[in-house]
Amino acid sequence: MPIDFNQQVIEEFRANKGRVGGYFEGARLLLLTTTGARTGRPHTTPVGYLPDVDDRVLVIASAAGAPRHPAWFHNLVANPQVTVESGAFTYEAQAVVLEGEERDRAFARAVEADPGWAEYQEKTDRVIPVIALHSLAQGGPGTINASSMGEGLKVVHDAFRRELALIRKEMSNAGGEGGAGPSLGAQLRVNCLTFCAGLHNHHTGEGLAMFPILEDRHPELAPTLARLRDEHERIAELVEDLRRVVGDENADPDTARREVERLTTELEAHLAYEEDQLIPILDAAA
Repeated sequence: MPIDFNQQVIEEFRANKGRVGGYFEGARLLLLTTTGARTGRPHTTPVGYLPDVDDRVLVIASAAGAPRHPAWFHNLVANPQVTVESGAFTYEAQAVVLEGEERDRAFARAVEADPGWAEYQEKTDRVIPVIALHSLAQGGPGTINASSMGEGLKVVHDAFRRELALIRKEMSNAGGEGGAGPSLGAQLRVNCLTFCAGLHNHHTGEGLAMFPILEDRHPELAPTLARLRDEHERIAELVEDLRRVVGDENADPDTARREVERLTTELEAHLAYEEDQLIPILDAAA
């Protein structure tokens, strides 16, 4: 894509903590900063990604089916350590080009989720690379892109909201046309399981770190924090129900959709209450 177009997307992405419109609206998007193979200078490119397991995401060097690999791919082959901006977080990652069956399985998952990847492959003689970006962040997901604790809480919550909205959209098409079919796609199952893991980690972190600090400094918050802990337990049960359903390769799409909707209802109410009660306290402390 033209450099000026990319720059507009980059600026919008950073200004809105990962939310963009236009060509990339509704897509899973990250900003990938590589080191130039020849120049040694940093280059930032918006790229689509696929959630994956083990603290990594996948990016595909399709270049829309162009005959040559994109420049960012050559850069990360020469210099595998990259910077990833997810919208909510910025972190360092190690890029690993997938090979053989692992690459083929990952690409097949991508095609199942979006046939456009197959169209790109058909347009070119090169084998389109799939790259895993392994997070190098220690003790958490990276540096949060926020200027205060209150803003940080909202940024993380909004990232969960965006991902859940994408999963709900994908669920509406699960199993074939009209949502009818025997099972969920492999990538959709990964999307759900990755979301569940991220939400579990977020709530665990709140329970172990943020809540005790607030409880110590603001005893008047005890009833609020007790309610939030109860909601965490309820949401954990719903997360486990969703994990159980989508972990089955023959999962029934209708059952999975119902579990996603149950989780959405509870989570939206929880996030809104937590923001209303805690953001003013967090920002006042700052």
